[in-house]
Amino acid sequence: MKPCDLSSDVMFEILSRMPLKMLRRCRLLSRECNSLTYESSFMRLHCQRTNTIAGYFIQTSKKSRGYSTFCSIDNPGVASDQLTLDFLPETVHIRATADQGLMLCESQRSQNRYYVCKPSTRQWETIPNPNPRYFTCKTAMLVIGSDPLRFKLVRLSDPEPKEPELESEYSEPELDNYRRYPCEIFDSEIWAWKQLDDVMLSYDEFFDLGHAISAYGGLHWLTSTGDKKNILSFNEDKESWESVSLPESFCHGDHCYHVNLAEYEGKLALIYQRPEIPLSELWVMKDYYGKLWSKKHTVNLADFCKENGFYSAYTLYNADMIFIQGYYTAIVYNFKNGQFDRLRLPSTHMFSESAFFFQTDYEPIILRQPREKLSMPHCYSTLIFMLFLLFVPLLISFTLGV
Repeated sequence: MKPCDLSSDVMFEILSRMPLKMLRRCRLLSRECNSLTYESSFMRLHCQRTNTIAGYFIQTSKKSRGYSTFCSIDNPGVASDQLTLDFLPETVHIRATADQGLMLCESQRSQNRYYVCKPSTRQWETIPNPNPRYFTCKTAMLVIGSDPLRFKLVRLSDPEPKEPELESEYSEPELDNYRRYPCEIFDSEIWAWKQLDDVMLSYDEFFDLGHAISAYGGLHWLTSTGDKKNILSFNEDKESWESVSLPESFCHGDHCYHVNLAEYEGKLALIYQRPEIPLSELWVMKDYYGKLWSKKHTVNLADFCKENGFYSAYTLYNADMIFIQGYYTAIVYNFKNGQFDRLRLPSTHMFSESAFFFQTDYEPIILRQPREKLSMPHCYSTLIFMLFLLFVPLLISFTLGV
């Protein structure tokens, strides 16, 4: 029997008891399985049944120091001081989160000193320093294998200023209108950085403040060019870049200034906030290769804003809920039934700068795979095989009397 032949109730019961790592694989079985695992009722029950944590790490900078706090509506029993980063050797800024409960952090004291960790098990490893000559512009993290664990980091650095003397002598007219962002990739399989070709953006195109979204086997950033926005996408498999356009209706007047990049059921999504009325639209890229967008939901926030004041939708928590940031608070709003949960934040978070979605279990993980060593029995068998290849021609010659 195919998985999609099962009733939704049976699938719900089976999937809600699966470990997090297996659940991610089951999402590939069918569209029904995938959609079911992103429902708000499923996520809450799955957290309870499998001892899984889901929520957000809220981060705020104050007087050049970063503060982070974990908050969750599906794990009310997990206090903010139970899931912290105090096990790391120094204070850090969160730079990215990824599958398997992984997090990329950067030292607050020394630029370009990175740590990869799993906060729920308090495991961590130091990442080799990238090129110290560059100043980091954007960083992101992508898990590409779970058994064994393999992940990649992407680092884009600020363009280097051109020297006027060299610019006139070695200038390339066709590239003069572009900025070069040095690009480096860290691969956990070899535990080293490598340099890729520079990323070229026009002089009037800039990165938005938000962090990267992981979808379709790649990483995606929102960029702005005047009154227009684009998506800069990194393909992990090809290690290549491309620019993706937003829906045409977004690129007129001031529409593009009220767009946030998000993930919806594993797909790339956009949250468009109407500036004149409390209305949000959720758009989903239904065909990544054809770059086709489809409007999935229209969310009326009038009643919510009447009770809570005007808030801007920040990102999606799951298929039913929007995550909203406010003063000393975070709100998770269910736009299908109009209910919401308000989460009070510590006084360090007057207004949070960023929120990183975080889903994890308590299973220990091997962050850095040991290099394969040739075992002694294997060495002997290899030696015997090589000797066999060496003496076979001699044996044949002797037998034939050559």
